[in-house]
Amino acid sequence: MQGANQGEPAAGDARLNGQGLAIGIVQARFNAEITDALADACKRELAALGVREDQIAHETVPGALEVPLALQAMAAARRYDALIALGCIVRGETYHFELVANESGASVSRVALDHRIPIANAILTTENMQQAVARQSDKGRDAARVAVEMARLLERLRT
Repeated sequence: MQGANQGEPAAGDARLNGQGLAIGIVQARFNAEITDALADACKRELAALGVREDQIAHETVPGALEVPLALQAMAAARRYDALIALGCIVRGETYHFELVANESGASVSRVALDHRIPIANAILTTENMQQAVARQSDKGRDAARVAVEMARLLERLRT
């Protein structure tokens, strides 16, 4: 929800230290003008958090339904501390929106739980393109922050 207090850690908080982390990004190409902006904002924020460019793997897939399979392959490789899902599903005139939104969201969560790896889900589900444009930069940035924070949390919990 826009304008909600997200309880974000303060600047300099160790939970947002991305140094030494390897991050995988899977971006759907459908609605590329939105998903490209999501990816740009996400990678800029990862860099700001200290994640080195050579520690970021960025793959693209046709659409939101293909994102979970690529995430699953990345998770199985065990080379990443966290993953990020990027996509954009805009409601149309048919039930297809619900199917794609529900299946992609549930599948992303299933991959995270099955592989015990944090996945920041920034697959936008909007009523129209204007809503998607309004969210593209913030959600890309938020996904980077979630990925880093959750990677650090699991690192702490596993030791």
